Amino acid sequence: MGEAVVAAHNVFVYGSLLADDVVRVLLNRVPTSSAALLNGFHRFSIKGRVYPAILPVRNRHVSGRVLMGITDPELHILDEFEDVEYQRTRVEVSLLESSDKLQAHAYVWSNASDPNLYGDWDFE
Repeated sequence: MGEAVVAAHNVFVYGSLLADDVVRVLLNRVPTSSAALLNGFHRFSIKGRVYPAILPVRNRHVSGRVLMGITDPELHILDEFEDVEYQRTRVEVSLLESSDKLQAHAYVWSNASDPNLYGDWDFE
């Protein structure tokens, strides 16, 4: 029997996972990443939280990074980190360096009518 094949995933990150230190704590490594843009979404602040949420919003975009080569076990770790408030969703992002389109996972806020979402969120 051959070795198990581990799928490699791309994950678009836009909040606390933009910090290499946070990713390193979760995954015990910092994967290769590339700056990217997610069109058709907006990044909101959440009342009482230090991290953001994204939801589909026409004519808006979210800047972030794509973590590349994420393994199945690492994807599970990210699922646990993002918890039930987020839904892992397939999206298409544009890489800033090349404008290439890429399929990726993104964690989208589950409650589209959440009254605690407001304004914009900035990593700084």
